[in-house]
Amino acid sequence: MIESSARHADVLVIGGGIHGLSTALHLARAGVKVTLLEAEYCGRHASGVNAGGVRTLGRHAAEIPLALSSSALWHDLPAILGDDGSFVPSGQLKLAENLAELEECRQRVRQLQALGFTHERLIDQQQVFERVPSVARHVVGGIWVKDDGYAQPFKTVTAFRLAAQRLGVCIHEQTPAQRIEQTGTQWRVTTPAGQYHAEHLVVTAGAWAAELAAQIGEPVPVHPEGLMLMVTHRVAPFCVPVLGATGRALSFKQFANGTLVIGGKLVGSVDFPSRHGEVEMDRLAASARTVIDLFPHLQHLAVNRVWAGVEAFTADDLPVIGASRQASKLSYSFGFCGSGFQMGPGTGKRLAQLILGESSDICLDAFAINRFNATASGSSSVKPATTLARH
Repeated sequence: MIESSARHADVLVIGGGIHGLSTALHLARAGVKVTLLEAEYCGRHASGVNAGGVRTLGRHAAEIPLALSSSALWHDLPAILGDDGSFVPSGQLKLAENLAELEECRQRVRQLQALGFTHERLIDQQQVFERVPSVARHVVGGIWVKDDGYAQPFKTVTAFRLAAQRLGVCIHEQTPAQRIEQTGTQWRVTTPAGQYHAEHLVVTAGAWAAELAAQIGEPVPVHPEGLMLMVTHRVAPFCVPVLGATGRALSFKQFANGTLVIGGKLVGSVDFPSRHGEVEMDRLAASARTVIDLFPHLQHLAVNRVWAGVEAFTADDLPVIGASRQASKLSYSFGFCGSGFQMGPGTGKRLAQLILGESSDICLDAFAINRFNATASGSSSVKPATTLARH
């Protein structure tokens, strides 16, 4: 039985993925008493079963400042966590397979430069071959980001968890949040294990976050998807960077042990009530054909295992990050549409800053939860943020 005093905190975080754990960690570093509730176990869904891409390349313009700030944290993980999450700064390359795609890449880089972003760089065919000598000869160029890379998702999530716990964050697994409600100055979260209370509530519950937001009167057009991945048998090293493609879905990387991880927002089916993603082998086969087109020498390589995780997708492919527009002392971070792993460290830090009332150059307006509401009238519908005092 958990004692009553252990059910009270300054901040309650719902969701034990990388976003919830990062938020909890950064709050704890500021001396805040944090309790985190996880329905299953930390890293069970999107954060722990994704392809591990640490990608700023190809981001929506609104996401880029947050993604770049997160990139800096990825490169400093040992100092932050005491563990690097097996992060490899391999660089990432988005391939153009014909001249039309190369022109698309060129326009993308020009548009980013006009906005002041220089992390994506156009490279030609020879520069592609220098980085990936075994890629198919029909590739004509691409976009290169040198500071991107990959990590091991569950190892990274576990590192965030352990670092947070060392700073005093109390984590309760197998404790799903069933109902959230605000009474006076306190938030109350009802779970099968009883009720938890805090001054501030943070909802980072992935595909299940919208159900909680709806209880506060903030519906979000979000739907769950089962994102699939496959891992091959080992093969001799041939590819250092993470690879994507301009004209078709692809996320491709080779780990140090020789295995290949292949993904790229491969959507399977999902049994949402059972919290379970289902693998669709025919869709995986289409991705395997893309890999063979780019690397013909892999045509006889066998797949070792496949799996699917559950992720939330919003109507505009942007996440929900920031303060509630309906209630005080409530913050959200969810709906990352299969691309949230890289943004976890930076989003957690930014959300902690918001809760603590600290200033930041990173604007969250594009991620406001009320952007889907056609009747929203701008600033009049936005309640001022309430800061949380340090302890």
